[in-house]
Amino acid sequence: MNAQQFTVHAPTEVLNQPPALEDYNLFEFDTPLREAVAREGASWVAEQAHEFGAILGRTETLKLGELANRYLPVLRTHDRFGNRIDEVEFHPAYHELMRLGIAWQSHSLPWTSNKDGAHVARAALTFLRHQVDEGHGCPLSMSYSVVPSLRIQPELAAEWEPRLFSTEYDPRCVPAEQKRGVLFGMAMTERQGGSDVRANTTRAKAIGKRGPGEAYEITGHKWFCSAPMCDAFLILAQAEGGLSCFLLPRWKPDGTRNAFHIQRLKDKLGNKSNASSEVEFHGAYARLIGEEGRGVANIIEMVRHTRLDCAIGSAATMRRAVAEATHHTNHRFAFGARLIEQPLMQNVLADLCLESEAATALAMRLARSFDESERDEMQRLFSRIATAIGKFWITKRGIAVVAEALECLGGGGYVEEAPLARLYRDVPLNSIWEGSGNVQCLDVLRAMRKEPDTVEALFAELRQARGMDTNYDRFVQRIEREFADANHIEFRARRIVEDLGLALQAAILLQHGNAAVTEAFCASRLSGEQRLVLGTLPVGLNYEAIIERTQPSL
Repeated sequence: MNAQQFTVHAPTEVLNQPPALEDYNLFEFDTPLREAVAREGASWVAEQAHEFGAILGRTETLKLGELANRYLPVLRTHDRFGNRIDEVEFHPAYHELMRLGIAWQSHSLPWTSNKDGAHVARAALTFLRHQVDEGHGCPLSMSYSVVPSLRIQPELAAEWEPRLFSTEYDPRCVPAEQKRGVLFGMAMTERQGGSDVRANTTRAKAIGKRGPGEAYEITGHKWFCSAPMCDAFLILAQAEGGLSCFLLPRWKPDGTRNAFHIQRLKDKLGNKSNASSEVEFHGAYARLIGEEGRGVANIIEMVRHTRLDCAIGSAATMRRAVAEATHHTNHRFAFGARLIEQPLMQNVLADLCLESEAATALAMRLARSFDESERDEMQRLFSRIATAIGKFWITKRGIAVVAEALECLGGGGYVEEAPLARLYRDVPLNSIWEGSGNVQCLDVLRAMRKEPDTVEALFAELRQARGMDTNYDRFVQRIEREFADANHIEFRARRIVEDLGLALQAAILLQHGNAAVTEAFCASRLSGEQRLVLGTLPVGLNYEAIIERTQPSL
């Protein structure tokens, strides 16, 4: 026998384990992201993103994400004297992540920059930051998203925007006018209605005059109020004129605490670093945004912008998961070779890389549509329908991708010390937040009915890639037939929106993508041969080239 087979190692000796994926630049080693940022008009942010990516990839920064999720937020409803305070305490790691996000303008850049592509630039910074921790991104996303709705009431925008656009994080619970910077949250849903906000029972009563900008008292509850330590919230409540949108601050104008009472924090599956709560309003002070009865219309732009962040966030989580999987398999040996060199593992990894790259491409394309919506009506229409499509499809695929990436690490991926366990718990949230999958599909149908030109804008985008791949051409023709058939369209909505998500990703890749990635994507997703699990790519594709674009070179 070969004596080499019986080499004795001490029990304490650690063999065949990969180094931790840390001290690397999240932007530099992400070719699909760098290409997408340049393609979608934000190449000017590359230097800033490179610097930010280096900070985020440091061992100590990645550790912040772990600590913020290990030491969870704690609710303090009263002080030691019995006074109602309704405050949430966070670990210092959470505060440092918030400080970083605000200092790098991931909550404000499109509103403070006059450069073209500012939404894409912010999307890239958000994409990088999200890979460290998902939870702290919630108040940053809502603070970014609130601006279009806030501007419906110009005097409120003038009062709050200077504080909102600050690059200083100020976590103190004091009146907004005393703070160096503020954050916004949102509270829409109630126990009895969930996504059906028309069923809301929270009431709003005018304190004096009724009308836009005026003061109201709010009495009722909210089933989900995320990030309850924010300084102000947009909420929905039933006024005399119907469901309306209000700005509800944590403190009243006289400097006393508002009647905003946190009942409990949610014990969530994931997103642990972020406090989500149930709240009650007991005659709380608020001001009306826009006209009474226009609540959904006035808050919907905030919702649409947060939906963009759901797509960006899930694409970012995919990226982190795929980076961990490719890194691990590049350093791990089994059955006589590195895992990354073995055909079946190559198939799985390449398939994961395809999903990650396609998600990144679509998320950044959606961000560009936000940049161009104000000056280009077709882009506004495209954004209106494509955001719901992208939110639906990217967040759904994220769940499958993270699960498969975890499996690439085997049992080591299933333990809490590895980041994949946390990513696996976090990733379903974006599919639920701001409307679950069914809500997104119904929103696509609603856009088709209320703004039929959104369909033309969507197909104008798809037609740009026509003639570049036979599988793609046949796939888009099938979608057109689906659209032409109105029978049972709501029943078929998920199938239609899934196909549209795939077609949008393929159109971007065909026009601008890497040849190996594009060939593999169209052959595996559009040809009718797609299987239900990842790792089932057809034979003969350039797996190595696909993986190399996504693999961190460490």
